[in-house]
Parts: sequence; structure tokens; C-alpha cells
Amino acid sequence: MMTTAIRRKAPHHMTVDAFLAWAGDGRWDLVDGEPRAMAPASATHGIIQARSAFMLTQHLQARGRAWLVATQPPIVPHVRARSNMRVPDVAVTCSPVDAGRFALPAPVLIVEIPSPTNEAETWENVWTYVSIPSVREVLVLRSTTIAAELLRRNADGSWPQEPLPLDRDATLHLDTIGLTCPLAAFYIGTHLARAA
Repeated sequence: MMTTAIRRKAPHHMTVDAFLAWAGDGRWDLVDGEPRAMAPASATHGIIQARSAFMLTQHLQARGRAWLVATQPPIVPHVRARSNMRVPDVAVTCSPVDAGRFALPAPVLIVEIPSPTNEAETWENVWTYVSIPSVREVLVLRSTTIAAELLRRNADGSWPQEPLPLDRDATLHLDTIGLTCPLAAFYIGTHLARAA
């Protein structure tokens, strides 16, 4: 998700509840009590995001899993939960979403798509997501080239020090949902795929 430092006047150090009342339908993250606006994403970003949600949904339905795939779902991290709410590009949960619930419960897989202008903010969010006990994998798909980084929780519950880099010719394995496919499949329809 693209973010920017643009801010509008907000109460100092907001809680998640206050943030939800303040933000309305706006596109914002809450980072340590401070709202951070999210700028509109590029068309390429949008295609990769839509393709990711489609592929994950199609795969889960084919396997007969009633898991849910959501685009831009609000997620509350485990650490500093009262003052943080982040919005990844795509997330998967195996928990039902009850009426009136705002944040996606118990995400297991999160997909982020950084842009050149929000690389630092995206990775800040990624390291926040790994604080959530239910999260097993975080996939970071590049938007300027066919490449990705994958973080997968170890069997002992710890996380690796560095993500696994994947290039355009890589085969992606998402253990959480049992998906194996070419990384390039996430880029079908983009100019990046046509340039390959």
C-alpha cells in the first residue's frame, strides 16, 4: 500500500477507537498513535493487488477452504495494539468476520506491494505484522520489477533475520495456504509481464 507523510489535523496520540471515529472512510494507517495518509496507488500496483487477491481466492476455493481473502483490510498488530492499525494490500484469514467488526481477525498471510516512494513505510509495516501470533507468512511483491521477498515463520515460531529473495524466474511456495506457482503469475496483465 502506498503511503505518504501527508497528515491532516488529528488529536495527539490517538487510540484505534479514536482513529476509527476520526478517519471515517479515508485511506489512513495509524502508526504509533499518529495517522498516516495513504496516497493513491499506481495502475500497475492496482493490477498486482487485484491479481494477488484473485489468485489467492481461486486457489482457496479450489481446495475447498472457506478462508477469506481481503483487499486493504485494517489489521491491528499484537504489539502496541491500542495505537496502531495498518492496512496491507491483501490478507488471508481462516477466521470468520463478524458483523460490525472493523479489523480483519487473525490474518495468516499478508501481501504488501511497496512503491519506490514508500519502501521504508512498507517494511515498517511488515516488521509490525510479524508481531501478530496468527501470521505465518508475509509476501512483499515489487511493483517496478517482477521480484519479491518472502518472510516465513520458522517451525519454532521465530522469524528469519532476512526475507527470502525471489526473482522473476522463481517458483513461489506459500506454505500457509499450500500454493505453489510461478512468481510471474502475480504480474499477468502488467507492463512488467509484457516486457519479459
